[in-house]
Amino acid sequence: MKLLITGASGLFGSKLAEIAVARNYAVHSGYCRDQPAFGSSVQFDVSDKNRVEEALQKVDPDVVVHAAALTDVDKCEVNKELAWKINVEGTRNVVEAVKATNVFLVYVSTDYVFNGKTGLYKESDKPDSINYYGFTKLKAEEIVKDFVGEYCVARASVVYGSTPAAGKVNFALWVLSKLKRNEQARIVTGQWNSPTLNTNMAEMTLEIIERRLTGIFHLCGATRINRYDFAKKIAETFNLDSNLIRPATSAEFSWAAQRPRDSSLDTAKAQRSLKNKPLPIDSALERLREELAFIS
Repeated sequence: MKLLITGASGLFGSKLAEIAVARNYAVHSGYCRDQPAFGSSVQFDVSDKNRVEEALQKVDPDVVVHAAALTDVDKCEVNKELAWKINVEGTRNVVEAVKATNVFLVYVSTDYVFNGKTGLYKESDKPDSINYYGFTKLKAEEIVKDFVGEYCVARASVVYGSTPAAGKVNFALWVLSKLKRNEQARIVTGQWNSPTLNTNMAEMTLEIIERRLTGIFHLCGATRINRYDFAKKIAETFNLDSNLIRPATSAEFSWAAQRPRDSSLDTAKAQRSLKNKPLPIDSALERLREELAFIS
């Protein structure tokens, strides 16, 4: 099976490519700047319509996983034009390039399509984003639903993992780095999510690809937890000083974009449908510990 991944040097895309290569997929790793570590590299900018079409024609994939995005929430708020160009027009370019083919499209979305007023959102709940990042990802979801025959929208939440994405460190590795240096980490207490181990999400995504499951799936962690308690669990799992984790309120951070209070996702559909289940937080963090021990 020929698999093309956009954003293959990112936190999720790189893990998906790594596991797919190990399973003997013919993996083509799309990237814009930072060359991916796994698969055959294909360089193109998703916001460049012609380059996207050329890449799709060259690879002729069976499956496209569109994970490329501008995910910096504050940068999206400040530079709306860039966010729209990458997240919305980029998705439109990918969709337009595959819509006349039999390609199965997996679009990677986010919990931030919801406003965060209730939490534990189901796939059937109506999205209502409160920041520009979430707005662009929601618009991209609509493009996928309108133009593509067979597709899956895979929503994640606070993706973390053992491999840092190019140019940035994910939340879990940032917390570990602070604690290992005996530095305090101020963590907001008023934000609930469903933290998602990239390995778990990649395995669930590959099952969806192999079974060609369509529709919306919440491919995130199975535990609703706030950022502060998540950081505490990271400290406990790695036997580090949890007293270095200090509570903070959202008002103490000068963010450009508003964050949803509770954007946690209900995973009942994935639990029912998949053999690879969304992992509870304790199991996911234990797996992260094993992965980091293997790397070191």
